[in-house]
Amino acid sequence: GEIDTVVHCGSTLLGDMAYTVNYTDITTTWSECAAQLNKGQRRTLTSVKNIRQRLPWPLLGLDPDTGSEFVNWHCKAWCDAEGIALTRSRPNHKNDNAHVEQKNYTVVRKVMGYTRIETEAAIALMNELYAGPWRLFVNFFQPTMKCVEKKRIGSRYIRQYDVPQTPYQRALADERISDEVKAELTALKEALNPLVLRKEIDTLVGKIFNIARRG
Repeated sequence: GEIDTVVHCGSTLLGDMAYTVNYTDITTTWSECAAQLNKGQRRTLTSVKNIRQRLPWPLLGLDPDTGSEFVNWHCKAWCDAEGIALTRSRPNHKNDNAHVEQKNYTVVRKVMGYTRIETEAAIALMNELYAGPWRLFVNFFQPTMKCVEKKRIGSRYIRQYDVPQTPYQRALADERISDEVKAELTALKEALNPLVLRKEIDTLVGKIFNIARRG
């Protein structure tokens, strides 16, 4: 999976502020997020561990950019100990991480916007949102498209996409995922109501923004 951080700084990068660690599975487009104060190496590793625990399948590899929150000895030692491949993109080549860069907007910015968030209380609510209704809504009810072919005709690129599917549907179609995991995901899907999830999301986001405005 590709992984990146999204800053919630408002109009200034001064001081400590919230960051979202955003993970995207390449095959299924499954997304997981975790929030933290600043992007220190140990905090980021804790967020990565939390994301790993929520994934329905084993975490096999991480591919961040060249940010020091990921490319450091803490993360490297943990990945080596857990048998997780750690690679990185080339400096100044954002397209190397195009999957997660796109999700930074659709999964993080579309729900959290660009408001400055800098309190532990707001970050706790962000993690409640990310670990609860938001991950369920995004992964079970939000279809994604994947580019399957790209041709250059003159000065234009013509792209072809596959049929839109939710990450859940893509997981069911993947032969490498066990039947037990698929059964668990199906049982969870049948118990979900997107309208209820949407109300829970709106309630939590409202609380986060209220705290941010007071701050």
